[in-house]
Amino acid sequence: MTHERIRLGISACLLGEAVRFDGGHKRDPFLVESLGQFVDWVPVCPEMESGLDAPRESMRLVEADGRIRLVTNKTAQDHTTRMQAYARRRVEELGDSELYGFVLKKDSPSCGLERVKVYGSAGMPVKSGRGLFADALVRRFPLLPVEEEGRLNDPRLRENFVERIFAYRRLTALFAGRWSMGEVVRFHTAHKLTLMAHRPEAYRRLGHLVASGKAMARREFQDRYSTEFMTALGAMATPRRQANVLQHMLGYFKQTLDRESRAELLALIGDYAGGRVPLVVPLTLFAHHIRRCGVPYLADQVYLRPHPVELMLRNHV
Repeated sequence: MTHERIRLGISACLLGEAVRFDGGHKRDPFLVESLGQFVDWVPVCPEMESGLDAPRESMRLVEADGRIRLVTNKTAQDHTTRMQAYARRRVEELGDSELYGFVLKKDSPSCGLERVKVYGSAGMPVKSGRGLFADALVRRFPLLPVEEEGRLNDPRLRENFVERIFAYRRLTALFAGRWSMGEVVRFHTAHKLTLMAHRPEAYRRLGHLVASGKAMARREFQDRYSTEFMTALGAMATPRRQANVLQHMLGYFKQTLDRESRAELLALIGDYAGGRVPLVVPLTLFAHHIRRCGVPYLADQVYLRPHPVELMLRNHV
C-alpha cells in the first residue's frame, strides 16, 4: 500500500518554534525528523495565537467555585475567557484543514490532553485536568486521533497513534463521496486483521452493522460505523491478540506451504508471543510467503502495512 503525505495538527513548540512561556521550545526529534518525512504539520500555539507574548508569565489551571480557570502564576491574571473564545474559533477553523490527527504538548494548561495539574485553594495540585484548547479540540472532533508527545516515547503507544492517523484518513476517504455498501464491505474486509488485533468483538459488531446497513439511513450508518471503527483502533493491540492474528494468517497456508515452512512460521509466532523477537520478524516472513504463494485475501489486508515501513514502528513492538 502507498502512503501519501498526511496533514496533522501539532503544538507549535514541538516543531522547534520559540513560542513557550520562557521564549523557548520543546522540539521533538521523532516528530520533526522521522514522522515529519510523511506529514505536513499544521502548527498551533493557543497561548501565542490568543494574543499573549513570548516570553510571558507562566500559567496554570485553578479550580474555583466548581470551575476550571486558566490563571497566571504570579499575578493571578485570569485568561480563561480569552482562551475559551480563541479555542472555539480555532477548532472551527481547523475543521477546514483536513487534519487526520493531532499531537499536543503534555502538561500544558492549554494543550495538555490528560493529567494536567489542577490547583485548588490549598494543598497539593491534582493531576486531573485537561488543557482548555485540548478540551475544545477533542469535543469538536471526537474521532480524531489525538496524542501527547510524551506518551509517544512508548513504542506501543507510538505505533498505535500512527496506525490510527492513517486509518482515519482511509475511513474519511471512504465516506467522502457518494459511497456504496459494496465499498464499505471492501473496506471492512481489508481491515479484518487490523480490527482483530485491537478488539476482535468490534470486528464482529461492525460486520453485523454492515450486513444491516442497507436498511439504515445513510448518515446514521456512516456515523455508527465510523465511531465503532475508530473506538476499536483506540484499544491497544496486545501481543496476545497480535499472536492470535498471526495464527489466523497461518491458516491460509494449509494447502500451499510445506510442513517445514509452516513450522518455521509457527516458531516465529511463538518467539514473538514470548517477547524474543519484535512483530516485524514474523510479518516479514509472512509477507514473503504471501508473495510467493499468492494469497490475495492476505495481500489485501491493511494489517500488513498500516503505515510507512520506513518508520520501523513494528521493529519495537
